[in-house]
Amino acid sequence: MRWPPEIQETPDPQGAYPRLSDAQFQALAPHGERRRVRRDEVLYAEGVPCAEFFAVLAGKVATVEGFGGDERVIGVHGAGRFLGELNVLTGQVGFVTGVVAEDGEVLAVPADALRRLVAGDPGLGDLILRAYLIRRTMLIGLGAGFRIIGSCFSADSRRLREFAARNRLPHRWIDLEKDQEAERFLRSMGVTPEETPVVILRGETVLRNPSTTELARAIGLPAPQVRQTRCDLLVIGAGPAGLAAAVYGASEGLVTLALENVATGGQASTSSRIENYLGFPAGLSGGELAERAVIQADKFGAQLLVPAQACELHLDAGDHIVTVGEGGAIHARTLIIATGVRYRRLDVPNLEKFETTSVYYAATMVEAQMCEQEPIVIVGGGNSAGQAALFLARHAACVRLLVREDALSRTMSRYLAVEIERHSQIQILLNTEVRELIGEDKLAAVSAEDNRTGERSTIEARAMFIFIGAEPYTTWLADEIALDPQGYILTGADATRSGRQDTPDSAGRPFPLETSRAGVFAAGDVRSGSVKRVAAAVGEGAMAVRLIHDYLQAGE
Repeated sequence: MRWPPEIQETPDPQGAYPRLSDAQFQALAPHGERRRVRRDEVLYAEGVPCAEFFAVLAGKVATVEGFGGDERVIGVHGAGRFLGELNVLTGQVGFVTGVVAEDGEVLAVPADALRRLVAGDPGLGDLILRAYLIRRTMLIGLGAGFRIIGSCFSADSRRLREFAARNRLPHRWIDLEKDQEAERFLRSMGVTPEETPVVILRGETVLRNPSTTELARAIGLPAPQVRQTRCDLLVIGAGPAGLAAAVYGASEGLVTLALENVATGGQASTSSRIENYLGFPAGLSGGELAERAVIQADKFGAQLLVPAQACELHLDAGDHIVTVGEGGAIHARTLIIATGVRYRRLDVPNLEKFETTSVYYAATMVEAQMCEQEPIVIVGGGNSAGQAALFLARHAACVRLLVREDALSRTMSRYLAVEIERHSQIQILLNTEVRELIGEDKLAAVSAEDNRTGERSTIEARAMFIFIGAEPYTTWLADEIALDPQGYILTGADATRSGRQDTPDSAGRPFPLETSRAGVFAAGDVRSGSVKRVAAAVGEGAMAVRLIHDYLQAGE
């Protein structure tokens, strides 16, 4: 790579590139080695897991996307700064290459040693983790990482894009409907329309319409290769409740395994800002909460598999056996079900026609990019709808919030309702319900009705976001445990009242979060009677682990 005579260090306006103090360098030094480096030497490469953490002692190091090809310099870092991003802690492949831009010296610390240091030194750990979280966000915003090339009308394209977005994987979307050059490129590589979408990694590896599991393995996510595995605690679902259970289970000595079908963080990971979570007065994004929890779970030895779908539960010789969609079975002494809920679909004609192109059930950066400077409608009057409206108002041309109630305050937190009412980019339409979707391949408008007068109006919209409540994800359980009439899992005294003969009936049983099957617990939104809040889900996940210890000590 050709470097200018005077290489300028990248400014740090966001706090992504802090400098280590002398004391922090001294804390790191015994765990690594000082290493002289020369210009153009590659310290870590795009597409390969990063085995070492690098701190710059002298000289300069650049982070480069597409090194050796269509290169783009992401940043240049001098003495005192450290390199890398979240992949150093998570084991994912790198999304950029670290290249020496000016002769100097670095301190190289093995990634495993860094993880132990981050866990044991709160000051150093928080500095590195905060910087890495910001850098991951920056990479996503820059469109760095792998490429997804496909048609905006393809359900598989949307599947891959949503998987990448929900897992906060840096990537760039290239729409074949708009980029003729990309279409010619695919033809030159012999890729047929039936083989799209394609994923291109490192500019050389091409995955043709890969499954989410194939993509996960390619970028270093711990995708499952389950045959027959045994553990003390199996957690189904890695939303706030499941992640809390994984952290506390592993930290208290249980061999812990967690499965998640889509992305860690569950529906909370789609929230742009959680403002009522204890200890974060400025709020935090659901993605950041999930990433912090994943690193914490990994620190204690919990194994998280994504994507991995639980398909069936049955009992055999005292073990709870869960079959996994990717093949194989997991035998667990105890089980926590934290599968949460799935968003409810709107009952309007032709919804399926637009779900692959214009209808969304989450509001992350990828959805925001899809409707940049376009008019949109959001259907719903709860907190999720409100948070989505505030986030998307920064990207869409205009946001219309359609609420069937006559006041926002009936279903939305007051602080959120006030903020929305004051926002100049958001128009609130009360007593309004969607009756029809209008458009050809993509949404053009919605027909809405005033539920008091019956008057219809046509509202221009290129995208519709639906937040109208949710349904429990329990269909995979069949009739194995007791559910309430809505499909939520009954626990504690409610499970006893279900009348199932297999329900534990000794003194104090079933435990408060225990289901009608001994040793199977439920936590979070999937549990009947739960409080649908992130903090409550985290608390239930932790409490379930405590009750599991009581169950195991009782000798069941």
